[in-house]
Amino acid sequence: MIPVMLMGTLVYGIKYTLPEYMCTFLVAGGVSVFALAKTSSKTISKLAHPNAPLGYGLCFLNLAFDGFTNATQDSISARYPKTSAWDIMLGMNLWGTIYNMVYMFSSPTGSGFEAVQFCREHPEAAWDIFLFCLCGAVGQNFIFLTISRFGSLANTTITTTRKFVSIVVSSLLSGNPLSTKQWSSVIMVFSGLSYQIYLKWRKLQKKRKST
Repeated sequence: MIPVMLMGTLVYGIKYTLPEYMCTFLVAGGVSVFALAKTSSKTISKLAHPNAPLGYGLCFLNLAFDGFTNATQDSISARYPKTSAWDIMLGMNLWGTIYNMVYMFSSPTGSGFEAVQFCREHPEAAWDIFLFCLCGAVGQNFIFLTISRFGSLANTTITTTRKFVSIVVSSLLSGNPLSTKQWSSVIMVFSGLSYQIYLKWRKLQKKRKST
């Protein structure tokens, strides 16, 4: 969420309101606190490994590119209103397929031919891969529809909240009690979401009164 707002502001000059920043920091901060509070000592010790800077660097690049991609999708939708969700979906998947095909079958480190051979030897694996891709394609329809109608920030809010709720429910069902810090992070997340819903409701009420 934060990378989307930062890239949108820095690259495309998108302006967000103070309440939007507050909601974002509440949700993102709550998720971060929950994740850090849940991290075991063994995992923390691994973070001190000499390769940790590389991991942090890759994580930063991932967030930066993800934020840039989402901000670009918002910019395309704003500049070209006739661009549909499926136009963006086609462009993303088409270029992604081209890049992956070139890397897998042309790069010395690519393993495209090995993957094809493996699927020929194990047809059941190829079927599972096909079903996985089919489910991903169906799910992408909802993602790109959300982005085209409500913006990338709303989409990242939904995906972040879904992951967070899944972790919380999984922890409770597995009998792992949440600590005080974790419950505080839960309150932070749902406070941010509730405030965001209230702001949208108030904005909708103002539109109805004006009409």
